[in-house]
Amino acid sequence: MKDLPYRQAFDRIRAEYLEMPGMRLTPAQVHRLSGVDVSICALVLDDLRRAQFLCKGLDGSYARPSDGSGQVRSRVARAEGNAASVFPVSRRAS
Repeated sequence: MKDLPYRQAFDRIRAEYLEMPGMRLTPAQVHRLSGVDVSICALVLDDLRRAQFLCKGLDGSYARPSDGSGQVRSRVARAEGNAASVFPVSRRAS
């Protein structure tokens, strides 16, 4: 029965992200929103990230890989990378 709190937390947190497109929250914010124990929140968020349901931002916040419109967010350009490889030609400034 030890898995029951985890499974309930997993389902609840996943449902919150499905119901609110564009939501980007830190683990502390997920804890406050869901009422789920902080340690279980961390496990669930990491598992949702590994399952590619969520992605983790550089600021530590978690969000869906799409913005709710079905379009995948652009990849973040590496500091040493070329911006042309990230943005299509038609979207670059002239």
